[in-house]
Amino acid sequence: MTTSSPLTCRPTRVSIVGAGNVGSTLAQRIAEKNLADVVLLDIVPGRPEGIALDLVEASAIEQHDRKIIGAKDYAATHDSDIVVITAGLPRRPGMSRDDLTRTNAHIVIEATKQAITYSPNAIFIIITNPLDVMTYISWKVSGLPPQRVMGMAGILDSARFQTFIAMELGVSAIDVRAMVLGSHGDLMVPVPRYSTVSGIPITELMDAATIERLVDRTRNGGAEIVELLKTGGAYYAPASSACVMVETILLNQPRILPIAAYLEGKYGLNDLFIGVPARLGCGGIEEILELNLTDEEKAALHHSADSVRKSLDQALDLL
Repeated sequence: MTTSSPLTCRPTRVSIVGAGNVGSTLAQRIAEKNLADVVLLDIVPGRPEGIALDLVEASAIEQHDRKIIGAKDYAATHDSDIVVITAGLPRRPGMSRDDLTRTNAHIVIEATKQAITYSPNAIFIIITNPLDVMTYISWKVSGLPPQRVMGMAGILDSARFQTFIAMELGVSAIDVRAMVLGSHGDLMVPVPRYSTVSGIPITELMDAATIERLVDRTRNGGAEIVELLKTGGAYYAPASSACVMVETILLNQPRILPIAAYLEGKYGLNDLFIGVPARLGCGGIEEILELNLTDEEKAALHHSADSVRKSLDQALDLL
C-alpha cells in the first residue's frame, strides 16, 4: 500500500501596514469574515504583536482559524495576495487632508518599496490620506500596472451619503444606494441622480435644499468625526469600506464599487487616481465605468481633479 503526501494549500494572505485604529479594525473584519490570514505590521514596538495576540485570543469565540501575525519586519508580509497601506499621520482638528501630504508621502513610499519586495504579485489598496495622492505615489513607486493599485475612497464617502439619506427619510440604510465621485476630500462629488432608495432616485423623494444639506454633510463627514473625537479620526467605517474591497477581490465577486482608480482619458481626465465606479475582481480593477454626467457634474469632477493634481505635484517632488 502506497501513501501519498498530503496536499499543501497556501492560504490567502492580506498584509496591513499600519496597526492604528483603521488597520487593527480591518484586521478584525478580515479574520472574523474568514477571508484570509492577516499580517499586521507597525513600527511601534509591541503594538502589532499585542493587537494580533488579542485578536487571536478571540478566534475561538468568533469561530475562525485564521492566523493573525503581528510584526515590525516586512519579511513577515511575504507572498501577500493583498497589501493594504493605512500607515500615516492622522488628521487633527482644523487639519485638511492636503496638510498631510508631505509627511504621509514619505511613509507610503517606504511602505510600498518594502512591501512590493516581498509580495511582487500583490494588489495594493491605499487608505492613507490624502488618499488620491497617496494612491498615485504608491503606484509610481511599486511599478505595478494601474489595475493592481487602488484607493479606498468612494465606498466610504458613498456609505456616509447613504447613511444620511436613510436618516433623513427614516428608511433602512440597506435599501439606499449612493454614488460619490471625485477626490476623497472636501471637493468630492456626490451624485444625487445616481443615488436611490429601492430604485427610486432621491431627487423624487427630497427637495433640492434637503439634498444639498446632505451632500454638504457628506463632504464634511470625516471632519465632523475628527471634531467630535478631538484626538483622532474615523476608523470603523473606513475599515468596513476597505474590507468590502478585500472581500470582492479575494472572492472574485464581480461588484461595481466607487474607488480611486487610475484614469487614462475617461471623464476627460488623464494620469491621476480619483474616485470613479469600477468593476473589481481577482485581478484588481477589471473595468472603469464612465457615467453620463451633466455639464455641472462633470465640471465639479474636474474641479475635484484639479485639487488632486495640485497636491500631487507637491508629493511628486519627493520621488
